[in-house]
Amino acid sequence: MPFTSNNPQVPLSDIKLGIDDTPVKVPLDDTPTDSSYTTSMDLPHEEPNEDIDPWALPELQPSGPSWKEMNNKERVKRVMMALVKSFLLLGFLYLFICSLDVLSSAFQLVGSKLTGDIFSDNDILANPIAGLVIGVLVTVLVQSSSTSSSIIVSMVSSGILNVKASIPIVMGVNVGTSVTSTLVSLAQSGDRNEFRRAFGGSAVHGMFNWLTVIILLPIELGTGYLLYLSEAIIKSFNIHAGGQAPDILKVITRPFTDLIIKLDSSVITGNAIGDPQSANKSLIKRWCEIEEKNVTEHFPVNNLTDCSTVSCITNVSGTFIEINTTIEENIERCIHIFSHINLPDIAVGFILLTASLLVLCTCLILIVKILNSVLKGQIAQVIKKIINADFPFPFSWLTGYLAILIGAVMTFVVQSSSVFTAAIVPLMGVGVISMKRAYPLFLGSNIGTTTTAVLAALASPASSLSESVQVAFIHLFFNLSGILLWYVIPYLRIPIHIAKKFGDITAKYRWFAVLYLLLSFLILPLAVFGLSMAGWIVLAAVGGPILVVIVAVIIINILQKRLPKYLPSFLRNWDFLPLWLHSLAPYDNFFFAMCGCCCKNCSQHREEEEKSKEPLTRNDFPSLETYCYDNPDFVQSQEL
Repeated sequence: MPFTSNNPQVPLSDIKLGIDDTPVKVPLDDTPTDSSYTTSMDLPHEEPNEDIDPWALPELQPSGPSWKEMNNKERVKRVMMALVKSFLLLGFLYLFICSLDVLSSAFQLVGSKLTGDIFSDNDILANPIAGLVIGVLVTVLVQSSSTSSSIIVSMVSSGILNVKASIPIVMGVNVGTSVTSTLVSLAQSGDRNEFRRAFGGSAVHGMFNWLTVIILLPIELGTGYLLYLSEAIIKSFNIHAGGQAPDILKVITRPFTDLIIKLDSSVITGNAIGDPQSANKSLIKRWCEIEEKNVTEHFPVNNLTDCSTVSCITNVSGTFIEINTTIEENIERCIHIFSHINLPDIAVGFILLTASLLVLCTCLILIVKILNSVLKGQIAQVIKKIINADFPFPFSWLTGYLAILIGAVMTFVVQSSSVFTAAIVPLMGVGVISMKRAYPLFLGSNIGTTTTAVLAALASPASSLSESVQVAFIHLFFNLSGILLWYVIPYLRIPIHIAKKFGDITAKYRWFAVLYLLLSFLILPLAVFGLSMAGWIVLAAVGGPILVVIVAVIIINILQKRLPKYLPSFLRNWDFLPLWLHSLAPYDNFFFAMCGCCCKNCSQHREEEEKSKEPLTRNDFPSLETYCYDNPDFVQSQEL
């Protein structure tokens, strides 16, 4: 018969029930639906799929036709555009590096006197907690771990600071050096996914430094292993004074930055070691050529018995003491913007701080825009694969250690960990370097920056050479110990997980990045510094309960995620607490309300997000009408 078939009947469970083959339950009234009504249907305002990894590198899609599809005119145009973009990229990168140098000079001008006063107080430096915080704050102020390390080495070589007291300060310097990359990541806050990756990259550097300090500082205070290990190394080698490092980056940038500002870095060191000649001296170098002359000065003699110890001359005017002194005569002024401007150091510092931050952010935004337009197509895919590729099995574990070596060598060459890490962060944001690859590069940068302290120590006087080199080796062994803690065992690479969590939070609440910056590098260090100066009892009384609460919250969070059955029912989530104690949403609403008209452009996006959270009603579903011929059982039961 024409309407019969020998094929087996299709089971009802296999019959398509909708366009997307997913079961849908439609509410019978206008009451809001809950999650039971939408088990698997992808609705327009549903949350993103949890299976999608937000940290996965984006695919660098090609733009325009391929090379084979273009004619000669289009090929020439593409080559010329590539050359123009390459020159622009190099130019903006050069200005970016120069702005970092000027930013460091600006911070030194603003905080030079404060830095010298802090380092000159031996009672403060004797407290290890205060020493740690001082290392962080001073490095944030001068924006250069190399400068901070050189100051510490100079203080040890001059006998003002002993080696044991310098260890916490060296640890603080290591923490403070990660502030530059955090500042750079803020420039990519325009795109949520780019900001997630960029801020996560800067946070992994800071988390590694902080976690290493939290673990190693108590161990060092209890055992002194860094002190004894470095002392044993120094005694086993015959160390001689050396020269300077090949400062390749300064050779390239100095011709431009010296036209803006030129500093006398010896003034900060002089203030730290208590040199009276540096007390009221300006950090701005206004005279580049100075000639020293020996001058004979005459002072009147009040008592002739003084002439028995010094030479005196007598003339018609009376008897005078003759003293030979050396004076400095200014010969030639320096050629830079502020050489003829008699402004105080702090005023010049704020001017340069504002201008350098503006240039830095502008250059970074333009660099990211150019990278986004250049890193497309097959060449970009090849570059990304080469950077993030691993060695073949069974040598894949060596890839990370090669990245550590590359990071150390590059930092040694440019003699600036801030420049190297600040260059990695934008590449992470645009999706060229993954978190897995950037983490060992940052660790290598920590190793490379210790070479500056080693070379500064080798330039110390012979009488204090061993102590100065010992401080530099303590810095090196501290970073090597951190690598042993947080990298050698893959399961213990905790900084990566914490940084990803911070990146996810920042992608949702962008103000969290500024809060993290202020808390990690300013507010918490100042608070700990104040408590430590009040005494160990006050520090333990205030900081102890806070530390216990933080540890308890971390343990409960781990148990909530891994072993919730071992927790009481009320502790399996934080809903029993007020919302402001376990969610950032109230703070986000507060900041949004405070933002006012500045957030007008963001309001539409916020309304869309709020609308997506509204419950669905029956009107949100397409009208579904049932007909008898839609039922397979009914069709098969009829006689044809």
